[in-house]
Amino acid sequence: MSDAELVLRSTRVITPEGTRAATVTVSAGAITAVLPYDAEVPAAARLEDVGDHVLLPGLVDTHVHVNDPGRTEWEGFWTATRAAAAGGITTLVDMPLNSLPPTTTVGNLRIKQEVAADKAHIDVGFWGGALPGNVKDLRPLHDAGVFGFKAFLSPSGVDEFPHLDQEQLTRSLTEITGFDGLLIVHAEDPHRLAAAPQHGGPRYADFLASRPRDAEDSAIATLIAEAKRLDARVHVLHLSSSDALPLIAAARAEGVRLTVETCPHYLTLTAEEVPDGASEFKCCPPIREAANQDLLWQALADGVVDCVVTDHSPSTADLKTDDFATAWGGISGLQLSLPAVWTEARRRGHSLEDVVRWMSTRTAALAGLSRKGAIEAGRDADFAVLAPDEAFTVDPAGLQHRNRVTAYAGRTLHGVVKSTWLRGERIAADGEFSEPKGRLLTRTP
Repeated sequence: MSDAELVLRSTRVITPEGTRAATVTVSAGAITAVLPYDAEVPAAARLEDVGDHVLLPGLVDTHVHVNDPGRTEWEGFWTATRAAAAGGITTLVDMPLNSLPPTTTVGNLRIKQEVAADKAHIDVGFWGGALPGNVKDLRPLHDAGVFGFKAFLSPSGVDEFPHLDQEQLTRSLTEITGFDGLLIVHAEDPHRLAAAPQHGGPRYADFLASRPRDAEDSAIATLIAEAKRLDARVHVLHLSSSDALPLIAAARAEGVRLTVETCPHYLTLTAEEVPDGASEFKCCPPIREAANQDLLWQALADGVVDCVVTDHSPSTADLKTDDFATAWGGISGLQLSLPAVWTEARRRGHSLEDVVRWMSTRTAALAGLSRKGAIEAGRDADFAVLAPDEAFTVDPAGLQHRNRVTAYAGRTLHGVVKSTWLRGERIAADGEFSEPKGRLLTRTP
């Protein structure tokens, strides 16, 4: 401990062994030890005593649409990473679409990295994209350090990122499996979607009917069958249909290399409460009924669903029209994801340790980020300091997102992030931010 530069102390530190009073020492941006609470502080070290606030590992959000460059008016690395830092997130992995160009070639990846380099307030990695015509680009992207490959099984909503049909899925997944890469999938069956009633207009009930559960269930079944046949690594993005849970549980019991995420909006918002015309609640797949939500929470508790990520997918306010058929589908949640999930988790009897497992430890593991996701020696000194019992009412004006449209407006949430730390440096506290200190991350072998 004698070489420690920084010491953080709290009566509640969330570690892999549980929550306890502890002293955490930091040197050269890394955690060097987790010691008893009353451990002596070296004279040369700076002490940050956060009292009874909870010290937890910085969150890792592996599903974020930053939209930069090309649609930077929708978000951008500067605003997205500030919002993340304000919410206790210290690492994000950027999705390959909605930016122009999409991250589907090494050249496009380099463009994204160059744009992000001096704007990132937190650490940023990148997913690649799997398209019908880019099988030849997948291994070069993998070698260039993307964390895996995003694919759609139904139309993505943007022309430059077309979806894979059955044959194209097989080709892409075969190539990715050849280097033991990871395919992450927006799983909705386009044929089931096309067969669903498409009324349009402001009624949320009509929109919900247009994205039925069986579209998710069918696509997930297809993905599982391919993963089983090829012994491939696959990940289901933003699960909203509880009807798919038995299929997922059975596949995992059979040894299929399958992981699954869900999102804060599926865990905290319900179809019954969405006002007609309120397209700030629109996302695909959609927010479903309260009974469905209960089953998603149970699946998290049982480990059938692995993790919780935002699927932060903002747009400019003018694209959020009152017609659910034509409004942009996406929910902005970076800054509010921790308090939103914690508010509902505590109501249902879950602990902050559970939330950390879902939103930091398992997301870090999904992306292979071995230095993230836990407070233990050898990890990056990334922390969030949380007052878990403090409540606040969401005011869109207080958000750091570029476009302050939020489905959480006016909601009372518990859990105030007091400060956020990246590699032992405080990057956000009390609405103030440091200059960007984030690094660009690449997958390591």
